[in-house]
Amino acid sequence: MLMHECLDSWLDWLTHEKRARPNTVLAYRNDVATALAFLGEHLGQEPDLSAFTSLRTSDFRAWLAYDTNRAESGKGTPDGRARSRARRVSALRSFYHYLHIRHGVSASALRQLKAPKTRKRLPRPLSRDMARSAASDIAALEQHPLCAARDEALFTLLYGAGLRIGEALALDLRDCDRAAESGLRVTGKGGRERLVPLLPNVLKALTLWRSQHPCPAPEAPLFVGLRGKRLQPAVARRVMQVWREQSGLDNSATPHALRHSFATHLLEGGADLRAIQELLGHASLSTTQAYTLADERHLLAVWQAHPRARK
Repeated sequence: MLMHECLDSWLDWLTHEKRARPNTVLAYRNDVATALAFLGEHLGQEPDLSAFTSLRTSDFRAWLAYDTNRAESGKGTPDGRARSRARRVSALRSFYHYLHIRHGVSASALRQLKAPKTRKRLPRPLSRDMARSAASDIAALEQHPLCAARDEALFTLLYGAGLRIGEALALDLRDCDRAAESGLRVTGKGGRERLVPLLPNVLKALTLWRSQHPCPAPEAPLFVGLRGKRLQPAVARRVMQVWREQSGLDNSATPHALRHSFATHLLEGGADLRAIQELLGHASLSTTQAYTLADERHLLAVWQAHPRARK
């Protein structure tokens, strides 16, 4: 069985069994296809399962060295390029994991390959005042009343419920209709489902948008553009970019920063870390613990403002 056939079956497995998001599947496909192309040239022919089993750690190091040299000539920061390489190693490991499950291929050689080191990124939330006013301020920049109501509902939801932008834009009207009684049911990464309670101001913004929605059918997307199609994440990011530039904020003020703000402000208010994990839909508590580091940084900044902190 040739590797391009294995690649197709792995992508199908990711999509239907692991329920990976389309963007993840696309990124992994590109990453592994690039690795397979290099290994094919490295071996002199497209590898099959038996050839893959015989690959050594040195073969994977050669691929990583090639990938590193190729990346160094591209754009971005050194840490950003290292993160991209680490993702490609992760994608190849996922592919090998699948080959091991389905075809018994050993992944011992790949396990010895060290992924590039990256700096630990701390969440960068907005201030409380900025996060609270973001939705209404962004809506005020819209020329069309329909877009203004939509944007206010969307960005109020992101900060008020801690959703990822992709999760919010994947919602349908029927999800919104059920939310008033039982909370919002959200499907996150890996197909994990969680129930998120909605604050009164979030419900109010969603209800106002619902009353103006151009496509009232329950199966219609909750957030749509002027043509009635599901809103794309790039549009939401562009809208927030205009607000960010007018507000004098840096590039970290993205839709995802509202999710960071949701978690950080809950933690600062004394919320339990495991409860925040559930609300965010993190599979691992260690992911949520990044917010404790951000909170410690905030406390240190407060302490340094004390007169006795100055020498």
